Amino acid sequence: MLKCHPYEEVAYDIIALENYHNRVGSGLVGNLAQPMDEMEFLTFVKQQFGTGCVRYTSLRGRPVSRVAVCGGAGSFLLKHAIAAGADAYVSADFKYHEFFDAENQLIIADIGHFESEQFAVELFYLILTENFRNFAPLKSVIRTNPVNYL
Repeated sequence: MLKCHPYEEVAYDIIALENYHNRVGSGLVGNLAQPMDEMEFLTFVKQQFGTGCVRYTSLRGRPVSRVAVCGGAGSFLLKHAIAAGADAYVSADFKYHEFFDAENQLIIADIGHFESEQFAVELFYLILTENFRNFAPLKSVIRTNPVNYL
């Protein structure tokens, strides 16, 4: 900066990046109470999220025990899900070629963008009502998913 502005005093601040929540991110990884057969797991996910379909990679012939989840477009976390030892990764918006990136290390279960985020409204509502007692949030009951399934 001084090289580009030798004729004036350059205004700048150096601020340390302090992330007090460095274990908080976009996704979650956890273990099922009981391992599940792969198709049983995919059917369970489809029912729980109420999605019209689940796009998924090849099955590996092993039970699903450890699961990674990311709401919305989560393909950017695939390598992290693999590194975490997940048997399955539930997310959305995977492109065709991104399914190959699983390399049979886990099952990608793409459930749809809206479907993967639909429970966030209730979570935000609970957080707001518990932490801001004088705040009256309203939850929309309008379903805004532009995607339909046949």
